[in-house]
Amino acid sequence: MNASLDMRRIGQMREAALSAEKAGRAGEAKALFDAALALAPDEPRLLNSAGGSALRLGDTTRAEALYARACKVAPAELEYAVNYAIVLEQLGRAGEAARLLQGVEAKGRHEARYWSTRGSAERASGDLVAASASYEACLTLNAGHPRGLHGRARVALERGEGDASARYAKALAVNQGDANLWLGRAMALEAEGEFAEARKIADALSAQMPGWLDAHRYLAELRLNTEAGALEAGRFADHYAAASRALPNNAALAVAWIGALSGADCTAQAYAVGEDALARMPDDPDVRVAAATAASAARDFTRADALFAELPAREGRAGVLARVEEARHRLRCRDPERAEALLARALEEAPYDVSGWGLRSLAWRMLDDPREEWLHGQPNMVRRLPLAISDTQWDEIKARLHALHETSFVPVGQSVRGGSQTRGGLFARTEAPLKVLHDAILQAIETYRTGLPPRDSTHPLLARRDEDLAIAGSWSVRLGPGGRHTVHIHPQGVLSSALYIDLPPLADDAPGAGCLEVGGAPPEMGLDLPPRQIVPPLEKHLTLFPSTLFHGTAPFAQGRRMTVAFDVAVRS
Repeated sequence: MNASLDMRRIGQMREAALSAEKAGRAGEAKALFDAALALAPDEPRLLNSAGGSALRLGDTTRAEALYARACKVAPAELEYAVNYAIVLEQLGRAGEAARLLQGVEAKGRHEARYWSTRGSAERASGDLVAASASYEACLTLNAGHPRGLHGRARVALERGEGDASARYAKALAVNQGDANLWLGRAMALEAEGEFAEARKIADALSAQMPGWLDAHRYLAELRLNTEAGALEAGRFADHYAAASRALPNNAALAVAWIGALSGADCTAQAYAVGEDALARMPDDPDVRVAAATAASAARDFTRADALFAELPAREGRAGVLARVEEARHRLRCRDPERAEALLARALEEAPYDVSGWGLRSLAWRMLDDPREEWLHGQPNMVRRLPLAISDTQWDEIKARLHALHETSFVPVGQSVRGGSQTRGGLFARTEAPLKVLHDAILQAIETYRTGLPPRDSTHPLLARRDEDLAIAGSWSVRLGPGGRHTVHIHPQGVLSSALYIDLPPLADDAPGAGCLEVGGAPPEMGLDLPPRQIVPPLEKHLTLFPSTLFHGTAPFAQGRRMTVAFDVAVRS
């Protein structure tokens, strides 16, 4: 930097900017930092301070740019790399953050903050093995490090480690006032079968923090699975009513309540909650979209028409969501032309929106549009592949999964009806049989990829066929007699899957029992669109297909069926 620059003046401007930030004058703080940076654009301490201010004020895009510049001009400074990694994780670039920190391990290996930040990035990117090691390194340096204790407890819960609740108790001893720790403790106790203790914590969190959606969602799930008759009239979610009385103008709370009821097929109750929320917040666009969606699901098409017609124009993700939900409504009304027009606009802005493509597939089928064959009818789009696993290993996998289901729940908002679904990431767990299953599945995914048609930049799957793919979420489902999956779609992945682990005898059941039905319209939409393909159940065989295909299963009349499923996504 030019030595003639008045560093004292720059320092004064920095202090003035921080004072303005503290006083809530965000625009003034930004302007003062910009003025100082105009005088000293490559001063790393100033860049770091400006980045921290931007992050505290919620401008993560500005913070990322400033921290990146600080790291570029002072690559040897660990603090800047750690701060940069924090904002990268907040921007959804956790894999990039983890790689950044792994590259500066020599500088950070003696710093607890380095290891806790690295563990957080590794966990967010899905590498729980690395995250566990990083948190352990943090705690070796500082056994009472609050973030290290919390992070290690979260990893223990997500990996199904037996000491998760004890780890949460240890973290709470250091930071008793952290609500996230209490929620994690409740989840860990529930995983151990301590439902009453978990319920006490969840009730308290919901009552004391009426605006905290995570607490309400968890309590709804706990009640649905442990409270007799909780599904009747949507009673499992009535704690949202108390929260809404405390915060009557909280739009996110109202939208979450509508979503919880809709996800459990409590259509009439969701409609009523939507109308009540609209009466309190008539001008809130998020409430209007949720209420319109609930009205359409309740088949009050006139009301839904009016609500969608009154929606203000919106840009960005909110605009995409509104157009996708209105398109779903137009399909229910058997108006595929209007649905297609809405979806074309949505997908122009969000070309990988899975829900948009799934609905567009239905519209194209209704219109006899040949593009639907391009979307889902090309060779090897739906493919069943055998897994290279021995019978002995298969029996061990079955036994482990059945044991997990003894303490598993029905999750709110998922497709499971008449069964249970494992919590967390199945392949994040530490048991050896699950590692065997995971490795065999990865081989099958590569076999599927190599059999796909060539890359097509305009196709939602084929545009990603050559990218680095990873399992992004994984779970097991066990269904009893009559149990099934409702027709649904997985909006977060590139590929969806179904793997039959354990099947009841099929000879005496109805034709088609337990079959995977791919590509049909959800029955509640009222459309006469049968599945494009029906895949009979077969143990030790994995079916892979584009996530843009709606899918569900036919029920078995008797016995139990157990499956594993997962999403495949482009690696972060």
